[in-house]
Amino acid sequence: MKKHTKSSITLPPAELKLVTTLQARLRAKSKVEVVRRGLRLLQDVTDRKAIREGYRAASLATRDSLADEMRELDPLIADGLAEK
Repeated sequence: MKKHTKSSITLPPAELKLVTTLQARLRAKSKVEVVRRGLRLLQDVTDRKAIREGYRAASLATRDSLADEMRELDPLIADGLAEK
């Protein structure tokens, strides 16, 4: 299996200009490096979004039971504390 596969993509002039501008700003060695960095950033953002959605779903799933638990524990808040 090859480690590297050659690929070619054609970009519209405006997008090519964006890649070359980013190449200069990022001091990237090549246009391919700019594209790779963009792909990694996109993957990170997508992964974070999925994690955020997972936490949101878990929070919604436990919200009702948490409220019940807090109501049960509320009378015990001061239990064992001596009054001065």
